[in-house]
Amino acid sequence: MNKPDAILIAGPTASGKSALAIRLAQKLGGVVINTDSMQVYRDLRIITARPSVEEEASAPHALFGTEDGAENFSTGRWLTAARREYERAQETGLIPIFVGGTGLYFKALTQGLSDIPAVPDEVRARIRNEAEGQTPEQLHALLGSIDPLTAARLRPSDPQRILRALEVHAATGQSLVSFQSSRGAALLDPSRCVSVFLTLDRPALRERIDSRFDQMMQNGALDEVERLSGRQLDPLLPVMRAHGVPPLLRHIREDFPLAEAIAEGKADTRRYIKRQETFARHQLPGFRFVEAAEAEAYILASLSAP
Repeated sequence: MNKPDAILIAGPTASGKSALAIRLAQKLGGVVINTDSMQVYRDLRIITARPSVEEEASAPHALFGTEDGAENFSTGRWLTAARREYERAQETGLIPIFVGGTGLYFKALTQGLSDIPAVPDEVRARIRNEAEGQTPEQLHALLGSIDPLTAARLRPSDPQRILRALEVHAATGQSLVSFQSSRGAALLDPSRCVSVFLTLDRPALRERIDSRFDQMMQNGALDEVERLSGRQLDPLLPVMRAHGVPPLLRHIREDFPLAEAIAEGKADTRRYIKRQETFARHQLPGFRFVEAAEAEAYILASLSAP
């Protein structure tokens, strides 16, 4: 495999994915394509650890900061944009390097996406309006009353997927689960890609998460979240649920100590890395788990193998 169809770099938050992708893009002639559901939003560069302006200038980048926070940028919309960037890379001779922490995006790339009918704008607006002011747990209970099969598969603390299920049921009268058994063709053939999931010693990873959150605060994360707060966006939008955003919003809008908000943001991120690894082990069978420190050598060796 001298030139793969793509290089796929997944892994937990703070594992060094972006730095690795940039180094590979520089060495191999590649384009770094964002595969993180929060880094697509232009509102949040700092707290989502999006590559800096200088880093983006050091190698071709795509799909970073392209969407407004007022948008609900779905996996389907991301996959459409990713296909466009993949085809552009092929035309220009660049190696597509997909990098990010959103396992569902990688699954869609390599396994296809469920053929779920589009939800009309008026239906989505009605469901969102009815959901306003309700907690995720209340929305989950509502979903359980009309679509228990889907509700059983979703965490009560996942408002985006709960809303999605409510919208699909309202638009079609059918359970979201009923559409998930059929999938469209995958964009990438895993056998023609180098696919890795970075691993790191758990205590070291937790230390890196805490250190990075402190650095983000020093770099202006609170000001960034305050600007987002001023937009008065729907609290159920994805951008409002980015790791670290909810507790910092509580600090800005309520009498919630900043130190506690920071601690909560760190804890939330640490919990998330467990879900990232669990998803990868069960849903991304084509990915090789590789120590972060050894990933670059492993990828380069894979490219030179006969």
